[in-house]
Amino acid sequence: MDLNRITVNPAQCGGRPCVRGMRIRVVDVLEMLACGVSREDILNDFPDLEPEDIQACLAYAARYFDHPVLMGV
Repeated sequence: MDLNRITVNPAQCGGRPCVRGMRIRVVDVLEMLACGVSREDILNDFPDLEPEDIQACLAYAARYFDHPVLMGV
């Protein structure tokens, strides 16, 4: 998976991760998917997005949340 498609620029979208330097935030793509919007509809609504961008958003989220959680005893 090409995570180079996900960019972070402190001067853009408050430093939130975006897709390929565009003002399409990773969280926006993930929220649309979570709401049941199909990949095809997302691509139609955002013609600059490519199918690989959606995959990169999912991979980014998976990698971001893959960390151990330490619990106190």
